[in-house]
Amino acid sequence: MHSLSQLLPQEERLAVACQQQSLKIGLPKEHSFKERRICLAPSEVAVLVANEHRVLVETGAGLQANFTDQDYSEAGAEIVYDTQEVFACPLVLKVQPPTLEEIAHLKPKAVLISALQIGTQNKAYFEALLQKQITALAFEYIRDEEDNLPIYQSISEITGLASVLMASELLSEQGGWALGNITGVPPSEVVLLGANEVTKAAAKAALGLGATVKVFDNSLTKLRILKQQLPASVSTATMQPQTLKKALKQCNVLIGAMNGEVRSPIVVTEEMVQQMPTGAVIIDTSISVGGCIETTQLTDLSQPTVSKYNVLHCGVPNLPARYACTASSSLSNILMPYLLKIGEEGGVDHALHVDKGFRSGLYFYRGILTDATVSHWFELPYKPLHLLFI
Repeated sequence: MHSLSQLLPQEERLAVACQQQSLKIGLPKEHSFKERRICLAPSEVAVLVANEHRVLVETGAGLQANFTDQDYSEAGAEIVYDTQEVFACPLVLKVQPPTLEEIAHLKPKAVLISALQIGTQNKAYFEALLQKQITALAFEYIRDEEDNLPIYQSISEITGLASVLMASELLSEQGGWALGNITGVPPSEVVLLGANEVTKAAAKAALGLGATVKVFDNSLTKLRILKQQLPASVSTATMQPQTLKKALKQCNVLIGAMNGEVRSPIVVTEEMVQQMPTGAVIIDTSISVGGCIETTQLTDLSQPTVSKYNVLHCGVPNLPARYACTASSSLSNILMPYLLKIGEEGGVDHALHVDKGFRSGLYFYRGILTDATVSHWFELPYKPLHLLFI
């Protein structure tokens, strides 16, 4: 007797083999960098459960994003009181990359989807993933059908808004200044470094609060695109040192959002910072990839600033965590369709083979490093993706 699958043509046998797989997804509580976000909101959990997936949520994981255990339980999630049980799931979702202790809780050959934040990592992190033969994907690198970076864009939009709101609060605390919109009082001057999603959102927020805005970038093409997306009052300039130095001498807020192929280039020197006005504020949103301002250093939300040369510096790598409910809902909206697709494709491995955009997020595959930037930073051997997925 032949089974039904043996009698089917090869194409149909493949379809049978790739039938929907029920996923078991772990949502642990975040502990690093005062992180308050969670990857899935209860509304998206309900959709996943309705599609026959299991979601295990560590107790209290959503509280700081205003989601209670009861919210998740009513959505069909299983509330778990043991951290190790959540990390034992075959698929683990985290906002922040796991600590070495958390990696130790992962099952061998598990799948991890989280941020990477390469500038905050060390070699031991990647060696731990290698030893466990983990398949790991970074939010920052995942692409959609139109080759956009949806999670990166969402985080960037919130980061831009958060950076201006943070700067406004710090200006008020430091010198009693408002950004603008006060009749008869000159507005504050905001300088943005980089023409991208972060600075676009920051420019809109700063303009809304009445500030004047100037954007610097090395690329005229990027500046032209950004200029078309913003009001005419926004001025733009290329990254000429003398022009930038002159702008910094007058600005009240400097927001850095420069990205590079390997790390963020440093475009503001210590000397330039020394010449900024007393009480000015610097927000370096590119700190997770090394930072673009020479005097900034890594900080966290419990103590977000340090003062250097009478200028407040903020180097928090996860600014969107200040707005945890909004940020979690946005992240959840994007992740949920990917998770449904993983189930429909028969699991993560098959989804990686058929979805090039999802595969773009991969930096570890079964313990094999696949990212050239990580390899360069930490002097680790790697294999290009095209050698693993033919």
